[in-house]
Amino acid sequence: MISLTDSQKIGMGLTGFGVFFLFFGMMLFFDKALLAIGNILFVAGLSFVIGLERTFRFFFQRHKAKATSFFLGGIFVVLTGWPIIGVVLEIYGFFLLFRGFFPVAVGFIRRVPVLGSLLSLPGIRTMVDKIGESNAMV
Repeated sequence: MISLTDSQKIGMGLTGFGVFFLFFGMMLFFDKALLAIGNILFVAGLSFVIGLERTFRFFFQRHKAKATSFFLGGIFVVLTGWPIIGVVLEIYGFFLLFRGFFPVAVGFIRRVPVLGSLLSLPGIRTMVDKIGESNAMV
């Protein structure tokens, strides 16, 4: 079992609440306040989980400048009051930032008993394989 420090446990909680508020804010027709709270909690939780220095290095690498600008710009746009446009920018930036992680996540999910069989269905399998191929080229 993986042992977590207290700050990492707090970070997992903050990240979880951030994802919850983001999802809940989108379910309530892009509520500005919930999306703003979710963004702040998600980024704060990520900083607690991997540390401030590693978070800064992750976001501000030269080859991730475009992705970071879309992601953080989307957060800024949500905070200024344009939630739909901000969420679209955030999602695009999120996929650009974490596209190298998607094949690893898909490989892990394929080993989970029920989810692995779902990913093996014909239509879903081709879509997941295309995502993995396009991310492997990067």
